[in-house]
Amino acid sequence: MSDRQSPKIHSAYGRALASLLPVLLINLAAVWTPVLAQSQLLESVKQNPAKAKALCSQFQGFNAQGLSATSRAAVGQIARQQNLSPMDSEVLITYVIGLYCPDVR
Repeated sequence: MSDRQSPKIHSAYGRALASLLPVLLINLAAVWTPVLAQSQLLESVKQNPAKAKALCSQFQGFNAQGLSATSRAAVGQIARQQNLSPMDSEVLITYVIGLYCPDVR
């Protein structure tokens, strides 16, 4: 076998696995991209406690209006302000509440 030839796959299982490998690699990359983005998002708040405190004040304002900080309206407002997707906004809100303002509901 020369360097330019790939080894022959003899079993049906092996052939099926080899044909799925590119799809699996693409899906793995797709899964990790949002995880890395969320990690950077959370790290930005962790490195900037003033931002977290400002968000806590905003969440307390939501509560004073009778809104939960995790309500659809609050998530949407934070998403627009922070230029985030609604899912990332919800992750950010949950993270900030858990670490910086546990009195917020």
